Amino acid sequence: RPGVDGWRLRIKGEVDAPFDLTYDDLLALPQVEVPVTLSCVSNTVGGPLVGNAVWQGVSLPDLLERAQVRSTGEQIVGRSLDGFTAGFPTAAALDGRVAIVAVGMNGEPLPPDHGFPARLVVEGLYGYVSATKWLSSIELQSWDFDGYWVPLGWSKEGPIKTSSRIDVPRAKDDLHAGPVAVAGVAWAPDRGISKVEVQVDDGPWQE
Repeated sequence: RPGVDGWRLRIKGEVDAPFDLTYDDLLALPQVEVPVTLSCVSNTVGGPLVGNAVWQGVSLPDLLERAQVRSTGEQIVGRSLDGFTAGFPTAAALDGRVAIVAVGMNGEPLPPDHGFPARLVVEGLYGYVSATKWLSSIELQSWDFDGYWVPLGWSKEGPIKTSSRIDVPRAKDDLHAGPVAVAGVAWAPDRGISKVEVQVDDGPWQE
């Protein structure tokens, strides 16, 4: 099978029981399907680099339990087949948020652009610290290790900030006298949104 023959996912580093999984091994483990909103840290106001998908995969906490993480394994580092690395606190994978090794997206195997054969999906963290695509290994490291973007000046921790945008109306040409429909989206992936308020000019905020 192109792309998976010979592929292995290695769980290693600061663990007492490192192990490897083939693609078939990964598919044979209990699977979960969960909707998660992913947002790129580079997404501009009103930008397209945010979206929802239903991700299928294996619980990352289950894999960590099997690997027997040592106290020195403070950071989970995903390494891509091309050597790219991204790291986030081990505690973030164990605090109840969605954290999976994903093999499927919206009912289909992962598309190549989204990280086939496997990738990490961690709710509430920007992708540059968590969403390693084309995954080859999960390495438990001390917090001293820096993923690819950190030496280039990016923050070591990347929690997704609460964000919103107005999608309708999109432009001044869409405005006209009288009532105007206003619609949009808001997201805070590991916390949820309880309400959205809108302010028109200097008027009061309205739910």
